[in-house]
Amino acid sequence: MADSALEEAIRAAGGITELARRIGISQPSVSNWSRVPAERVLSVEAATGVARAILRPDLYDAPPASLDEVDAARAQEYALLGLLLGRPPDTALLKRIARLQGDTTPLGTAHAVLAQAAATASAELVAREFFDLFIGVGRGELLPYASYYLTGFLHERPLARLRAELQSLGIERAEGRSEPEDHAAILCEIMAGLIGGEFAATAEQQRQVFEKHLAPWIGRFFADLEAAESADFYRHIGTIGRLFIGIETEALALPG
Repeated sequence: MADSALEEAIRAAGGITELARRIGISQPSVSNWSRVPAERVLSVEAATGVARAILRPDLYDAPPASLDEVDAARAQEYALLGLLLGRPPDTALLKRIARLQGDTTPLGTAHAVLAQAAATASAELVAREFFDLFIGVGRGELLPYASYYLTGFLHERPLARLRAELQSLGIERAEGRSEPEDHAAILCEIMAGLIGGEFAATAEQQRQVFEKHLAPWIGRFFADLEAAESADFYRHIGTIGRLFIGIETEALALPG
């Protein structure tokens, strides 16, 4: 039997099938949940608006798992990027993005611009844009994989090294995912989980994952997304990703 928090998320999404679609997994996978799995908390939160502390109070209400404001914001940023790179936003998610707040920093301004774009965007047109960018007929305009950016080919040594790293951290491949783990969306989800506490990892382990598996290429990917010919709505995602990864790179390079 599903717990009350999972039932609330299902209601917020409009049913099990819709929740599964929003977070990019199969409907039977969600049907088999008794509660939201730790590695899916941030995705479900982003897709439904149900707070992580409600979804999994055992992870987020306990004092040892509490995050400071900066880490909470970092986890949310990675979760948003992971969600939008994993699938095109539907109308409900666009409405939620339209409520994002910005400030006077470059990243804050980029959030405000994204919110404005989401307020007028059509889910159908954004889905077509997503297809052209990442799927395409034969292939999309961009290939958002570490292996491709670092070697020019898919399923190469960067993916093997990442899988070994994830195994050492006890992070298993999520059920129902067809993309390899070095996809930009999955790497952002992994970083969100490491920072947010879904995966047990020290600050040094978080730093190592970022420096080994994201820093060498993902900033270039976001810059390419920002400038992509097919990108309209998604160029704003490129801007946010580029700025955020720049901040992360500088912050994680500082002495602990």
